[in-house]
Amino acid sequence: MLEKTLQAPAIHTRRNLLMFLVPSLIGILLFMTPVIYDGNVTIPVAVLAKLVQTVFADHLVAVVSAIITTTMLMTLVAWLFKPAILVRRPFLNSLFNVSPFWACVRVLGGVFVLLTFFEAGPEALRSGATGGLVLHDLLPVLFSVFIFAGLLLPLLLDFGLLEFVGTMMTRIMRPVFRLPGRSAVDCFASWLGDGSVGILLTSKQYEGKFYTQREAAVIGTTFSAVSITFCLVVISQVRLEHMFVPFYLTVCLAGVVAAIVVPRLPPLSWKKDVYSDGSPLCRKQEAIPHQHSVLSYGYQRALTKADSMTSLGAVAREGVKNALDMVFGVLPVVMAIGTCALMLAEHTPVFNWLGAPFVPLLELLQLPEAEAASKTIMVGFADMFIPAVLASTIESDITRFVIAAMSVTQLIYMSEVGALLLGSKIPVKLWELFVIFLLRTLVTLPVIAGVAHLLF
Repeated sequence: MLEKTLQAPAIHTRRNLLMFLVPSLIGILLFMTPVIYDGNVTIPVAVLAKLVQTVFADHLVAVVSAIITTTMLMTLVAWLFKPAILVRRPFLNSLFNVSPFWACVRVLGGVFVLLTFFEAGPEALRSGATGGLVLHDLLPVLFSVFIFAGLLLPLLLDFGLLEFVGTMMTRIMRPVFRLPGRSAVDCFASWLGDGSVGILLTSKQYEGKFYTQREAAVIGTTFSAVSITFCLVVISQVRLEHMFVPFYLTVCLAGVVAAIVVPRLPPLSWKKDVYSDGSPLCRKQEAIPHQHSVLSYGYQRALTKADSMTSLGAVAREGVKNALDMVFGVLPVVMAIGTCALMLAEHTPVFNWLGAPFVPLLELLQLPEAEAASKTIMVGFADMFIPAVLASTIESDITRFVIAAMSVTQLIYMSEVGALLLGSKIPVKLWELFVIFLLRTLVTLPVIAGVAHLLF
């Protein structure tokens, strides 16, 4: 004990203080500071991504297509031949030597992107509402976000910010959401910026054994919310932009209720509290020693983390690996699964059938045009924006408001968030995402409808 007491002050140096403060403040500025850009509220990382999309607008689709095709070819080579030059390099091996199921998904993504890029094959696959939407509208955005988020994410992860915030927020996040305090950073980054940033952050924290399987699954499916900007796009689509403030507050309220309720239900409640290597949950690091306040202990943990950072070059290399991992590992999955989901939504009545059982619930909630509204509920699993598009033809303001808010709080949609989760290291399966989507719908719909009746 005496030895530990003598060693403790060694971390309280000017070097460690600056190592903690400077990168962490830059990370907060880039990932969690709202700014106005082109009249919309966003974050600086998203602004950087937008600049890339603007400058390289004519080339991004070709770049993304080349990346997905390369991933398909490298995965086939790794799977069929297992060359030593690839197997002996852990990062390349983990990137391309995947299970047979994910190899098939990557091949499917590669085939889809080639057919869509060269405008070959069936129109149903490559049209502007299916494969063309994913390739031309979604993947360039994700590519730009992944590049900057991957490179700059170590500013949040590696210099003590998570240790400091985690200690401060544990007494709120643990009892309310049954999550570690550091998950608050994922939440802020997602809600202020982009859900894909939150998923990337959560996946890396899970791989680093900071989250258990249950915690990573809950955070990835609960806090990877859409940005404020996209919320504005949704409410504008249903012609209610003048109600953006009450709309966004309704989304926040319903999101908090879902975050409290859904993780306490299967399948999320069935997830094990073990880390990625199988070791059990350890809350020892969350306990506040009796000689410390929450603030002083968080500060000490942050300085300890900063003290461990001896090589900025290693941090930069980790950032590059983050970016490559997401670009090569996730884009093919989004192309494959997103296109399949949109084809189902566009060319089959499957989602209409699935929405029919919701008609009695909508009538019970006293929402006009319940039958038309029911057709929008399940289609949100394919893509978050489709419900708002379909709802724009509904005459009732209150019904359009409810559908718009519900489409945002459902959160799991396969054209982006769902595919990102499946392509990441976060331990969730496709059927689990569908069940979570249903549960979020059933939990948030009464909350949203209740608020809507107060507003209209």
